[in-house]
Amino acid sequence: MTEKPRKPVHLGAHFPGVNNTTVWSDPASQSQVDFESFVHLAKTAERGLFDFFFLAEGLRLREHRGRIHDLDVVGRPDTFTVLNALAAVTDKLGLAGTINSTYNEPFELAKQFASLDHLSGGRAAWNVVTSSDAFTGENFRRGGYLEHSQRYRRAAEVIEATRALWDSWPTDALVVDRTAGVFAREIPQTRYRNTQFDIAGRFPLPPSPQGHPVLLQAGDSDDGREFGAATADAIFTGYGSLEAGQRFYADIKGRLAKYGRTPEELKILPAATFVLGDTATEAEERARHIRLQQVGPQTAIAFLEQVWGRDLSDYDPDGPLPDIEPQADVTITRGRVRHAKDPRAVAEEWRARAEADKLSIRELIIEVTARQQFVGTTAAVAEQIDTYVQADASDGFILVPHLTPGGLDEFVDRVIPELQERGSFRTEYSGTTLRDHLGLRHPHRNRILEGASAS
Repeated sequence: MTEKPRKPVHLGAHFPGVNNTTVWSDPASQSQVDFESFVHLAKTAERGLFDFFFLAEGLRLREHRGRIHDLDVVGRPDTFTVLNALAAVTDKLGLAGTINSTYNEPFELAKQFASLDHLSGGRAAWNVVTSSDAFTGENFRRGGYLEHSQRYRRAAEVIEATRALWDSWPTDALVVDRTAGVFAREIPQTRYRNTQFDIAGRFPLPPSPQGHPVLLQAGDSDDGREFGAATADAIFTGYGSLEAGQRFYADIKGRLAKYGRTPEELKILPAATFVLGDTATEAEERARHIRLQQVGPQTAIAFLEQVWGRDLSDYDPDGPLPDIEPQADVTITRGRVRHAKDPRAVAEEWRARAEADKLSIRELIIEVTARQQFVGTTAAVAEQIDTYVQADASDGFILVPHLTPGGLDEFVDRVIPELQERGSFRTEYSGTTLRDHLGLRHPHRNRILEGASAS
């Protein structure tokens, strides 16, 4: 029987912030705005031979009970500005940014990402997100509001349109013949129509090194999974346990054939945190301390208020859950969606869990807000990560350190050598583009997409 080949572990480095994973109150935490913070994490990731640096985006300051939600990090420079600047201080590391498809137009997205791909030598990636949030949309010209059912339709058409623009130049368009005085052949006009866009013009940039920047997507609904299977090169997910990861992995990979794709053409990369210790006990103690920092008393009550839809500030975070029922039709937090379920159903589920495990409010919130976490000695954490990948629960992970900007240093110094020793992680970059790092093919240029034509 032929032994299954060992899969390589793919890793992304998430710049901390825009969530309560970040412990901004820790004395070791530094600026979320200074460029040196971004440089430190990016250079650490490149030193660790990571596939890419990942930058999230917040389009509106979150509000909780009418006030700025100061339990999360707020404020960050523009995503494209940061990534283009990082292209100048890194050589091989992929540069991924979250940009919303609901509030941006295809032409500007195509130009911005093609520019980043050119300036970085083929290292650009776009994490495509959608929003049906009218609160966020208030910052945009037409309100930016879309019904939930329409957001993936718009996203799909945005991607079709951007790809039509990226594919519009012939591969031999640039002549650069100094003797004849011919710089470029005739560039065809792109004519693209669908239900939301009508684009006519010549795209101003030639094909970039990757042809198409790498597309990442995060969405767990059935629509989201189908959208990812049809369009994404990698999926950013939150599945934690090995069994849940295997189910998600099999489901997504099983959808690819209908789109003429193979399992190798889509990478599954869950978010994960890590805590290291010289012993298992030390690691567990450090992990507990970090979780208590991430979910302090105020944060625990704020999370509970999002479900209950009412002021719970008089409740003791170290006491039992409220015995009053949630207000189902009240939104107390704006700018973040925590629960798609009926609040009363969530409250019932949480009460049962708290009663069974004898948990206080804070202890419960620590459990229900936990993401995938690798905790243990250096060797144990490397083994856990490798096990997930080899067991087809993921193709790797996007690591979310809890400190800015030095939270990844320990992982690179200690865990990467262990993964290399196991034969599961590169010892050098074998290519120059992000597609090379992820083992993705170069997309065929000049594809004729449904709804698009060049003339």
